[in-house]
Amino acid sequence: MVKYRKTIQITILLAIVVLGAYAITTVVMGNDSVPKVGDKAPDFQLLGLDGEVHTLKNYDGKSKVINFWGTYCPPCVREMPALQAQWEKWRSKGVEVIGVNVGEDKMIVEDFVKQTGVEFPILMDPERDAVSDYKVSAMPATYFVSAKGEIVNITIGELDLSTLDKQIEQLVNMK
Repeated sequence: MVKYRKTIQITILLAIVVLGAYAITTVVMGNDSVPKVGDKAPDFQLLGLDGEVHTLKNYDGKSKVINFWGTYCPPCVREMPALQAQWEKWRSKGVEVIGVNVGEDKMIVEDFVKQTGVEFPILMDPERDAVSDYKVSAMPATYFVSAKGEIVNITIGELDLSTLDKQIEQLVNMK
């Protein structure tokens, strides 16, 4: 009888440990899945180089190209002229290109923007909150979001002018 009772106690203890570990993991890691095509794009609240706080809701009704980047990332730097060119081409058709800088000092980013002539909104993500919400693991990462807020395409890696143009044209044609 003592042996049976000890077995039950150990089983209950193990169940409590497993449930506790699951609860801690869920709280620490979150239970949100990686955003994918067809999902609603996660909102954000980030300070822009313009001094204003930007949220995804600020761009409601517009198609959005959300690009996560850093000056320390050579492919990110190389694709900036293509992003700028596409912003100039498509903004009159309701497309907004939004650059989310990941973890850099504002002065570094301002200098980069001045040197390259980037005019589309650049938002700062110093604490990597948006990176966490979008589950960005490699950069550049670009999310193409419809005017309704749905993720239409996700591209990890450098985009060229032609690919960007095709993806944005798809966004515009969805309206």
